[in-house]
Amino acid sequence: MRYERMAIEIESPEQMGYGSITCNLTESSVADATLASLGLGDLGPQLAELTLAYGDHVGHPGLREVLAADPGAGAVRPGDVLVTPGAAGALFIISTALLSPGSHVVVAAPNYATNIVTPRAIGADLELLELRYEDGYRLDLDRLASMIRPDTAFVSLTCPHNPTGTMLTLDEIDAVIGLVEARGTRLVLDETYRDMGRPEPLSLGAGRSPAVISVSSMSKSYGIPGIRLGWLMTADPALQELFLAAKEQMVIGNSLIDEEIAFQVLRRRDHLLPAIRAVIGAHREIVTRWMRGEPALEWVEPTGGVVCFPRIRDEASVDVEAFYGILTRNHRTFVGPGHWFEQPRAHFRLGYGWPDTPELEDGLANISASLSAARV
Repeated sequence: MRYERMAIEIESPEQMGYGSITCNLTESSVADATLASLGLGDLGPQLAELTLAYGDHVGHPGLREVLAADPGAGAVRPGDVLVTPGAAGALFIISTALLSPGSHVVVAAPNYATNIVTPRAIGADLELLELRYEDGYRLDLDRLASMIRPDTAFVSLTCPHNPTGTMLTLDEIDAVIGLVEARGTRLVLDETYRDMGRPEPLSLGAGRSPAVISVSSMSKSYGIPGIRLGWLMTADPALQELFLAAKEQMVIGNSLIDEEIAFQVLRRRDHLLPAIRAVIGAHREIVTRWMRGEPALEWVEPTGGVVCFPRIRDEASVDVEAFYGILTRNHRTFVGPGHWFEQPRAHFRLGYGWPDTPELEDGLANISASLSAARV
């Protein structure tokens, strides 16, 4: 493994220091939650009585049952679920289990850095399926088909997409599933933002075919990245056994406290998600109105998740480096620059789910002011 720190982590708000940021528009999740805000303020005594032994290596049985009982789970069973240390842990397990130096893998780009960096660190033959602004970041199925080889280990897609906020349709997902099934490979579908889909979450990919490996976590839709709890799903028993072996060699099992918190939150998801989705929808409308009135920017309007990926228009005559300097230095406002995703810095990821409404509105005004000040 050739490890290398990712810019998105080096320059993350938690590393820069939250106290240095007035308007944080970098986050790709809803606001960080407390147990009390999730209606679990009385969970303390229950955790206090929890015996901190090694837990089930596959994961909390009740948690796996709740995940398999998702209305969109289709044929997914509790035995198809492997609980992991976050979605990052699930993706790492998949890559290290299925890839070796020289393995061929196709990954949609732009993408969250770990989906690209981990295969590279392994030494895999990574081929990027570029999602283009000019195409509305839509998936080109013919181009994907031309990239799949007999030795392709898997195709990696994200829906809803990070950083653009676009979504695949079910017809598109089924077309990709048909393609990987016909070619004898697999689809790794990162569904971390699935609960934020519009108008409703799509059905789980793993429930649509044994050729699909679904990945998700508690970090984004529920605002609890601090418990480091995610999962992968596959209806392929041999893969499930392989992934369990990988997990056991890495961590043996998960934190029982993290698993119990996730279990209790997911039991309440029907109560929690409507309010979360209402805030996301209101904030998306604020960003949409602002974009309509900001002539220096253009975008592909997001259809899911809590992020978008606008870019500075060439004809706006904005000094991109000056823009970031003014935004950060003068306004203490933070966005995710394009290089976090191996894209030009004229792009930036803007997260609208994490800040409260006044912080979001102030942050957008600060972006506009910085764009104006950086014109040449």
